[in-house]
Amino acid sequence: MIQVDNLSLQFGGKFLFHDVSYTIKERDRIGLTGKNGAGKSTMLKILIDELRADEGNIQMPNNTQIGYLPQELKVNYTKSVYEETVAAFDEIQKLKDQISKYEKELETTTDYESPEYTKLIEKFSAAQDRLENLGGLNIRSTIEKVLKGLGFANGDFDRPLSEFSGGWQMRIELAKLLLSKPNFVLLDEPTNHLDIESIMWLEKFLKDYPGGIVLISHDQQFLDNVTNRTMEIVQGKVYDYAVSYTKFLGMREQRREKQKVEKIKQEKWIVHTKMLIEKFRAKKNKAKFAQTLIRKLEQVEIIEIDEVENAKIKLSFPPAPRSGKIVVKTENLIKNYDTLNVLNKVNFELERGEKVAFVGKNGEGKTTLSKIIAGKTDHTGGMEIGYNVSIGYFEQHQAESLDNSLTVFQTIDNVATGDMRTKVRSLLGSFLFSGEDADKKVSVLSGGEKSRLAMAKLLLEPVNLLILDEPTNHLDIRSKEILKSALRNFEGAMIIVSHDREFLKGLTDKVYEFRNNNIKPFYGDVFNFLKERNVDSLDDLGMTKNTNVVQTKTEDQILTKEQRIQKRNELKEMDKLIKKHKNKISKCESNIEAHESKIATYEKEMSEPDFYMKNDKANEILQKYDATKKLVDEEMEAWEEATIAIEELQEKRAAMEQGK
Repeated sequence: MIQVDNLSLQFGGKFLFHDVSYTIKERDRIGLTGKNGAGKSTMLKILIDELRADEGNIQMPNNTQIGYLPQELKVNYTKSVYEETVAAFDEIQKLKDQISKYEKELETTTDYESPEYTKLIEKFSAAQDRLENLGGLNIRSTIEKVLKGLGFANGDFDRPLSEFSGGWQMRIELAKLLLSKPNFVLLDEPTNHLDIESIMWLEKFLKDYPGGIVLISHDQQFLDNVTNRTMEIVQGKVYDYAVSYTKFLGMREQRREKQKVEKIKQEKWIVHTKMLIEKFRAKKNKAKFAQTLIRKLEQVEIIEIDEVENAKIKLSFPPAPRSGKIVVKTENLIKNYDTLNVLNKVNFELERGEKVAFVGKNGEGKTTLSKIIAGKTDHTGGMEIGYNVSIGYFEQHQAESLDNSLTVFQTIDNVATGDMRTKVRSLLGSFLFSGEDADKKVSVLSGGEKSRLAMAKLLLEPVNLLILDEPTNHLDIRSKEILKSALRNFEGAMIIVSHDREFLKGLTDKVYEFRNNNIKPFYGDVFNFLKERNVDSLDDLGMTKNTNVVQTKTEDQILTKEQRIQKRNELKEMDKLIKKHKNKISKCESNIEAHESKIATYEKEMSEPDFYMKNDKANEILQKYDATKKLVDEEMEAWEEATIAIEELQEKRAAMEQGK
């Protein structure tokens, strides 16, 4: 178990976390969520001790193993797949050395009853158990089993990492992490570089994993399929829900609605209390009561409504210039990398306004064909770009190609032309880079912020063919929804390479599957494609039917005589209750005034220098003083309840009189 207590961390004078506490248990499946910049990745780095919090502490049992998969990979391209993967077993060699050391110590020990011997036996047993759990007796077969499960073939094991795409390199990092079998697994956007089939494999693996899991992902479907607990970071606080992501969304909205109601009540109370203070402070016999109200007002903790993803990207693509009917056409297109054939005699045609998805395993050529169409790489065979076609291309790692030495403003201003030069700040503002944010260096931006900036560059010129290669990597769920909405309204043709099932759902009307160096079209939505391919069932993917229930309002019925009488009686009853509460308020105010007078008398006695020396009833007076203060608090609470009740009754009465 990992116990986080009173964690606080500040950046630039602002709290990223403030007094945060939570527990991670051995079998937890936690989805860590929050908008970009909320501190999700920072929280994982604190858990692995890569960053230190300003306050608070993290406790866990000795020898707790934590595995961490970051967003950005650091790959050693000189190693082969097997050489890189076997690095996961560094612990095994250390364990073997420890066991050898313990065996020698046991051989030389003669005092079998000593505490030292017992402790040595315990260490020896623990090391052997850990070695057996890691599969230390047969490392090669263990590695091969996991690599094959992740899609690697026998012939891949001795190939250098430089020959593999980012998605396959991510699988190697996953293999290393999973082979080390840590007690807790922390994953930061693990699906960013995985294809759809690999994501489903990972879903199943994580469900069955014996340890605890903390997962950051902007893939809603993935979160729903893996997690059973959601922790949201918002405005320096952590809210904890024992449900999956979609259920959490509903509960979060309920939380915010409750906060809104409580805030409205509090604001009314504050206004009413201030009016009473002004009313009573000038009256001699009410001045003490006014002072009590002032103290009460000063102690009030203002209710804040959690503004979840309050700021939104305002994204709409410029109108697409009209192109010819055929936008792109290839005939027997071939692409080789040295001796490796990636695409072999591919025939592809895209028409004006058509929206298609490229799917398939990593390394099958999705990005390669996208680059060829965008004119970023060469090929053999035929390809024709249609009449008046202008292409906007978003690369998979486009955010990483930004110049870190430039500011956000300079990044856009350097490539803007014509009228767009005067609209740079407006464009940046619509992508949440307003004010001082526009002058930040690219180097200090988060992954999500860099993706937004790279996306903003797409809007500088109107295009009629959009090619988007993994556009949702690093974008939070709300930003993905806004991008998806803008793409639905885009009038031009579109090619999307994506592993995100929920993002593709309802966005494209044709799917091209990349397999065995070629492509195969499927007419329909990505979920229909998955069902057709028998990859998984729709139920397992968490699909639910959306039924639009149309409710019609009935006309207001004309009140009958009996109903009018009933309404009049209800209004009278409300008037009685209002009067009753007003009387209660008057009584409370009188009692508070009397109690305050007693408190003032006690305080005067207690302020005497020799109060404790000469007064044999000092303790009794202190007790009465504390009891009277408690009575004031009770009367104030009763006064507040009566005040709120009157306001609610008056609102209800007004609504009834208006026929609502």
